[in-house]
Amino acid sequence: MPRLVLTVIGDDRAGLVEALSQVVTAHGANWEDSQMAELAGKFAGVVVVSVPADQNDALTDALRSLDGLLEVSAHPGTEVTRTAPAEEHERLTIDLIGNDHPGIVRDVSSSLARSGLSIESMTTGSREAPMAGGLLFEAHVVVRIPPTVDVADVRAGLERLATELLVDISVTEPERSSAAH
Repeated sequence: MPRLVLTVIGDDRAGLVEALSQVVTAHGANWEDSQMAELAGKFAGVVVVSVPADQNDALTDALRSLDGLLEVSAHPGTEVTRTAPAEEHERLTIDLIGNDHPGIVRDVSSSLARSGLSIESMTTGSREAPMAGGLLFEAHVVVRIPPTVDVADVRAGLERLATELLVDISVTEPERSSAAH
């Protein structure tokens, strides 16, 4: 079954998820996965839906009816085939905290990319520093580790980066995880 990746954004208010889910369900689509949050007064999210092939265009057209409430963009996703066993891969969890300043996400993501790691999920935020004043930046990042990558090298690179950025970075031991959700 084809899948669509929907990106959504609108002014935060009650009923946004309901309105989106009504359109999705009305076209026989299944809501598979999503990540949504209120950010700076906006409600933003990403939703993966599987949709019957004969309803794909109708669903995409119907999503336009939400204009004024939500801006929705539909992007074709990959179909999931469940005939082969899921490939196992290791995941590494990275937590970062430190004084907020521009460039932290750029520097951390650059280090991960140079190591050949793919970001599976990333959550970031800032909050008031309780004693020092200013803002603290926090990040929680989960990355997939290809079998050819040495975790010790990744850890050493992140520790060097933490020193340069003046932040604390903790790296958990890899865990085995299924590639399919």
